[in-house]
Amino acid sequence: MQRNIFEEEHEIFRDSVARFLQAEAAPHLDDWLAAGIVDRELFKKAGEQGYCLMWAGEDYGGMGVEDFRFEQILIEENAFHGDAGFGLTLHNRLCGPYIGQLGNDEQKARFLPGCVSGETILGIAMTEPSAGSDVAGIRSRAEEHDDHWVLNGSKIYISNGINGDVFIVAARTVPEHPHGIGLFLVERGMEGFSRGRNLKKLGLKAQDTAELFFDNVKVPKANVLGDPRKGFYYLMQFLAEERLIVACGCVAAAEAALRLTLEYVQERHAFGHAIAAFQNTRFKLAEMRTRIDVAQTFVDRCVMDHNEGKLSADVAAEAKLFASEVEGWVTDECLQLHGGAGYMDEYAISRLYANARVSRIYAGSSEIMKEIIARSMGLDPRRGTA
Repeated sequence: MQRNIFEEEHEIFRDSVARFLQAEAAPHLDDWLAAGIVDRELFKKAGEQGYCLMWAGEDYGGMGVEDFRFEQILIEENAFHGDAGFGLTLHNRLCGPYIGQLGNDEQKARFLPGCVSGETILGIAMTEPSAGSDVAGIRSRAEEHDDHWVLNGSKIYISNGINGDVFIVAARTVPEHPHGIGLFLVERGMEGFSRGRNLKKLGLKAQDTAELFFDNVKVPKANVLGDPRKGFYYLMQFLAEERLIVACGCVAAAEAALRLTLEYVQERHAFGHAIAAFQNTRFKLAEMRTRIDVAQTFVDRCVMDHNEGKLSADVAAEAKLFASEVEGWVTDECLQLHGGAGYMDEYAISRLYANARVSRIYAGSSEIMKEIIARSMGLDPRRGTA
């Protein structure tokens, strides 16, 4: 289905991103999958191309391009030619905006140039063993002193956990208030800050994911983002874009899986015929094409609404819910059409299938998305009625 949200400049950008990933990512993917981490030099190379924090102003080395469609293209081409484990969009749009929108002039001058160049890799540390989707359940705490805060606690499942140089850490600052949370910029090398091992996972094998530990870490007040008691509301402010990012990635991954499978079933033969000749195969592929097109149309509309500042949290939740479910179904069906080959690591569909499982969990599980959508419909769980 023809997509009509892109202009000529976007297509030129898409070609440049595809060439970059084909040259700098694809040849090294097997090594990164085996190592469980992407070479941090890839971030620097992306920075040299202007792909890091494209929204940042020229004063910080950026291009000042806020149009989300450019990030959408990065996400899509990474699905086609790179790997979901490359946490570039995490760096660009999940983490960077916290500094760009909440940081003061000194903080932006200190951190953004390195982030734009790719020399400083960002991560965000919210999740804890007892606080995933329930941000109000965070137990990590920060106590205020004269010129600094003392941070204690731990985080788990943190993407860019090994490569990361600066982490946006959510910690409780008002013990008696469930929403009394602050956001702190914790830098590599701060005394008391340590990382656990690179965690082994079902999918996203090239994404470095780690536990982070904070043992009496002295965080200077110059590293506090915004009001140290309003972090919960800041986190909520950025969730719509986070879920849109995931939705874009889900549709792109489903499209990548379909392309691989379409090629495979035309080359693979059984009972004297190409697998593509069987009615079951053709019908399955037709249904995949339809679902992906529907999801893509919805996500593209959300992207345009987001560019205009009109994307609501509940619609973003709808996009994330639907796109992640489509990705899971498509990758499962595609693996089935690959037969035994699909279960082998040497086939990319195996990786896409494993990667897809987390899409229904992170950035808010499917169940949380349904809760958000239901509440937007006026369905209050405390009353049970609209």
